[in-house]
Amino acid sequence: MQFEVWAPQADRVTLHCEGGTRALTRDPERAGWWRGEAQAGDGARYGFALDDGPVRPDPRSRRQPDGPDGLSAVVDHGHYAWRARWAGRGLQGAVLYEAHVGTYTPEGTLDAAAGRLEHLVELGVTHVELMPLCPFPGRHGWGYEGVSLWAVHEPYGGPDALKRFVDRAHELGLGVVLDVVHNHLGPSGNHLPAFGPYFTDTHHTPWGSAVNLDAPGSDEVRAFLVGSALAWLRDYRIDGLRLDAVHALYDTRACHFLEELSAAVDGLAEELDRPLFLIAESDLNDPRFITPRAEHGLGLHAQWNDDFHHALHTALTGDSQGYYADFARAGFAALAKTLTGGYFHDGTYSTFRGRHHGRPLDRARVAGHRLLGYSQTHDQVGNRAQGDRLAARLSPGLLACAATLTLTSPFTPMLFMGEEWAAGTPWQFFTDHTDPELAEAVRQGRRREFAAHGWAEEDVPDPQDPATRERSCLDWAEPGREPHARVLAWYRRLIALRRDEPDLTDPDLADTKVAYDEQARWLAFRRGDVRVAVNLGKEPAAIPLGTRPAKVLAAWEPVRVPGPDGLLQLPGESCVVLSQP
Repeated sequence: MQFEVWAPQADRVTLHCEGGTRALTRDPERAGWWRGEAQAGDGARYGFALDDGPVRPDPRSRRQPDGPDGLSAVVDHGHYAWRARWAGRGLQGAVLYEAHVGTYTPEGTLDAAAGRLEHLVELGVTHVELMPLCPFPGRHGWGYEGVSLWAVHEPYGGPDALKRFVDRAHELGLGVVLDVVHNHLGPSGNHLPAFGPYFTDTHHTPWGSAVNLDAPGSDEVRAFLVGSALAWLRDYRIDGLRLDAVHALYDTRACHFLEELSAAVDGLAEELDRPLFLIAESDLNDPRFITPRAEHGLGLHAQWNDDFHHALHTALTGDSQGYYADFARAGFAALAKTLTGGYFHDGTYSTFRGRHHGRPLDRARVAGHRLLGYSQTHDQVGNRAQGDRLAARLSPGLLACAATLTLTSPFTPMLFMGEEWAAGTPWQFFTDHTDPELAEAVRQGRRREFAAHGWAEEDVPDPQDPATRERSCLDWAEPGREPHARVLAWYRRLIALRRDEPDLTDPDLADTKVAYDEQARWLAFRRGDVRVAVNLGKEPAAIPLGTRPAKVLAAWEPVRVPGPDGLLQLPGESCVVLSQP
């Protein structure tokens, strides 16, 4: 088979494969590339030595059976026999479910996670979004320190296990989204700098030197990242990618990397004749990310909307520290603004940043489903000192209100694993670094971060302690007992309503009309003929909905439709969805 590698600064490149060696030759048609042939089949181990250096794994390795520092292995993607006939599933009308393979089940493998997919079918979600799967040192971690961007973490089961997972999901009618990280690679096990200028000091990120998207050599680096993204979509039949922290992709070129990536993904979708999509995580509140390329945008298909989360979180909890400050100060007005306009900071002053931030969405041109709405994510739970979920702080009634606002919003809803049954397990920050110095640095860094906010050292879980990961695994016995079972039934009902009521998937942001009473702590909004009301206060609330006939579609507590006075009497910490043509 043909082996090739980009190593523009090397004078010699030697292929080590199955105990033998072979000198590669320069590719006369591609500057910096080396190539050669050797006998090798599926599973064969190999690596490259540059000049007199050690044997290193392939930057485009499809498998790292012995971890990031071991030899690469050949993967023959034609070897797997796909079962599911899958035409794809697009983003419009979707309900996403974010899951971490290592804690979705106690086993922490893709095969074990595949065995729990029927739960998602019964829940009613349309796509499962997997947190990053690229190899990283050790067994357990969040996945955001991955290396080998074309491979699957071996403790999760490796490449065939991912194919089995996707195959099973597709058999059940579920799409699969994968979280990918292009803005940095892990500090441990990262061999890319030895091969070429994959990183540049032209820009700096919170993780060090930036990925080289615009300095000399960046053409090949961009092709490397685009090729990795397309490989997930093509070779593993993934339906969409979530792009981590795109605001940390520093690129001054006229054609931004994300525009190049979105064009390539759209081209592959046309070639495969099935929908593919890209979802950005960005804190810039910049509509250009989700504006079509033909309209001079970057052409991504959707983005996470943290402003909706922050507005909802502060309304539910009263938190006001850090980036929550502006949302807490605005109160229910922040939630109303995000429900109707997408962004809260749309050019307004951000006290957290000390400057004005964002720009308005054009509601006439940006469909609501291009923004993802959520009450919890891995970031918003796991980046708390103790990884506590909303369920640790709120009553079941308030959790039902959070679910209602998320699942009836004009956005594409996303759930974080376990929230659908008010999971009692935390989701904490955990690592398994094999480098003792790095492990200690992460441990101390975590303690210092929260000590600044008044946390005692002993109250911040040790990321390297295996018990931290074990505490974070879902308890699959919980959904069968109260109060978890009732919360789960509520989520199922709301998702079914979203599927059955066309007004709830109407992409027109401007059609959402909101009313609220800050003092009484209720908020109501209309989407077409559907009325949604939540009471976040402990006392009953009288909510004016008008005298038109109404029908209760779903209610957390028993309620009557408004009488002649047009008032809905809604119990405290409760919610209702009505039809009112």
